[in-house]
Amino acid sequence: METTKPAPASSGNFIKQIVIDDLKTGKVSEVVTRFPPEPNGYLHIGHAKSICLNFELADEFGGRTHLRFDDTNPVKEDTEYVQSIQEDVKWLGFEWEKLFFASDFFEEMYERALVLIKKGKAYVCDLTAEQIRETRGTLTAPGEDSPYRNRSVEENLDLFERMRKGEFANGEKVLRAKIDMASPNVNLRDPVLYRIAHATHHNTGDKWCIYPMYDYAHPLEDAIEGITHSICTLEFADHRPLYDWVIRECEMACVPQQYEFGRLNVTNTVMSKRKLKLLVDEQVVDGWDDPRMPTISGLRRKGYTPEAIREFCREIGVVKSNNSTVDEKLLEHFIREDLKLKAPRTMAVLQPLKVVITNYPEGQVEQLDAEINPENEAMGIRQIPFSREIYIEQDDFMEEPVKGYHRLYPGNEVRLKHAYFIKCEDVVKDADGRVVELHCTYDPETKSGSGFTGRKVKGTLHWVEASQAKPAEFRLYEPLILDESAGESDDFLSNLNPNSLQTLQGFVEENMNGAEAQDKFQFFRHGYFNVDSKHSGAEKLVFNRIVSLKSSFDPKK
Repeated sequence: METTKPAPASSGNFIKQIVIDDLKTGKVSEVVTRFPPEPNGYLHIGHAKSICLNFELADEFGGRTHLRFDDTNPVKEDTEYVQSIQEDVKWLGFEWEKLFFASDFFEEMYERALVLIKKGKAYVCDLTAEQIRETRGTLTAPGEDSPYRNRSVEENLDLFERMRKGEFANGEKVLRAKIDMASPNVNLRDPVLYRIAHATHHNTGDKWCIYPMYDYAHPLEDAIEGITHSICTLEFADHRPLYDWVIRECEMACVPQQYEFGRLNVTNTVMSKRKLKLLVDEQVVDGWDDPRMPTISGLRRKGYTPEAIREFCREIGVVKSNNSTVDEKLLEHFIREDLKLKAPRTMAVLQPLKVVITNYPEGQVEQLDAEINPENEAMGIRQIPFSREIYIEQDDFMEEPVKGYHRLYPGNEVRLKHAYFIKCEDVVKDADGRVVELHCTYDPETKSGSGFTGRKVKGTLHWVEASQAKPAEFRLYEPLILDESAGESDDFLSNLNPNSLQTLQGFVEENMNGAEAQDKFQFFRHGYFNVDSKHSGAEKLVFNRIVSLKSSFDPKK
């Protein structure tokens, strides 16, 4: 599958042009869209595209958008998912005009099914699900009529009423549309409209034991709500004739139109709710909101902002093709762009190595000035404590430096960010020969901001003052899937990245004591980080790395 970088939304939203034409010709007087998720899992980045499309399209033309839960399958649905979906839509920055459930319309759907039966357009069938599949035919061969296809209207009405009363077991009977078993469109070969499911529904309890199929319920819901533009992904294009058939034969007053667009595929990403649920059930990840998950809640916990996600969705546009995949780095680009002027800059040491500045006065702590965000002067100045003992990164010291290494090593001098030059004088090792501490000296004339020009150094290191440093855990993430397209295969679990999560124990500056869940920072040289909303606490902060500081990815190419 080809990985592409999409055109901006302004040149790629064909549905917007349809809306403009419909308003201009008077086909519609008001734009009414809907976002209709099934509450059988958490929303992911692909749903974010649909959310933005539906809500922003209606908003742009002064219309309205409904949030509707297609809760027609009680076995897989749960109020947990209903609540999470509402939270995600609100977090993305959208408010629905009305909230509906498919189950709100079960009675009317039943009455419309009676209309079909009375017109001779639906019948009760006793074939099993397997038998229905076997007799449906193929793309090149027509299907076979059910032996129950010619039941009388009276018998069908009686059997359907008894189905509703619960007289039959699961799978014993279904209600099928009576269309054309020889149709070249397999979806029109007498599709099932109702099945029996003796299961408690999250919204209606045990009131019903027959439930409408999605292809029957969805067009009726759109018609009942007065939806003008029913927008769905491209895999439903072949279902559109059935959508129109249901609207027409059920004699709905409102006639909505269905339009299809290409679904969002992202490199190294699982986009199937079934597969995402498997990751959760198998405890491969830390729940639906694990920062490695492409769910909206996972992206939120990792530290993505709604602004970045909305800009990403606008950039990728709305196209009719399903054969392209968006590079995950495009999403990373937008979070960098959003945070670079918002996130305070601070320092954190992820793998600490202690440094003792032997000629610095014992017991002295001075405050150094630093800009909170050099790219946004309005954020002001902060102060950083500095003393005799600090932590630097283990990777910033090498006892026997390789060629081109400009950081700290015996006899070498480097600058400490916002502070002074220091020179490594001595190395302390433990019994196993591991470096555990460095003894350095500093030059008080080289204080940052003093205008010192006596000599230059090639390396600048970040650091944290040791006596007031706050312990912190840092979680660094890589893609959960190794192969770019592995998320689409059934054996995707065999392509999981064993290094998708690296956990490090280090320190942050003392000014981070007040950091709260979802606060975001840029850690010098490390990237943008977010305070974890699940595991961070007063005793120890936990940070999720949102994204590194730089990328070779160019969104304009």
